[in-house]
Amino acid sequence: MTLAFVAIGANLNDPQDQVRRAIAALGALPGTTLLGCSSLYGSKPMGQQDQPDYINAVAQLATTLAPLTLLDELQRIEREQGRVRKDERWGPRTLDLDLLLFGDQIIESPRLTVPHYGMKQREFVLLPLYEIVPDLRLPCGSALRELALQCPPNGLQIIAPAPSV
Repeated sequence: MTLAFVAIGANLNDPQDQVRRAIAALGALPGTTLLGCSSLYGSKPMGQQDQPDYINAVAQLATTLAPLTLLDELQRIEREQGRVRKDERWGPRTLDLDLLLFGDQIIESPRLTVPHYGMKQREFVLLPLYEIVPDLRLPCGSALRELALQCPPNGLQIIAPAPSV
């Protein structure tokens, strides 16, 4: 089993429900156990500001799936919850699932970059991740604790407790 972390975000079609449904779907993946989940956080959107605020969380999984197979499953869950991929970056969406970490692997492929390329700068990733694994060390050696403490919250706030797993 490999420990993996998935960032979850939504800002359309009842975002809290979208995030909760995604968490349930992650727990139902083959060869995968949902170990934990952060609280649900409210955050301002990246990029264009004329869109609704986001609901974010981070889930912790133990999985036997290969990284690209897990990515395929994450994209399937997104599609099933109404996600339509567009060229628009950081636009509104029903669901966004990003594979943040996959064990201690560093993956650079055309389809997948792990650790996720923007995770060290994004409060809506770092702070929920820190909530569930404060002593984590990233594959590059960075301590999550230090990154989280240096990251400005930018209005990020807990809006609902962690869903039970």
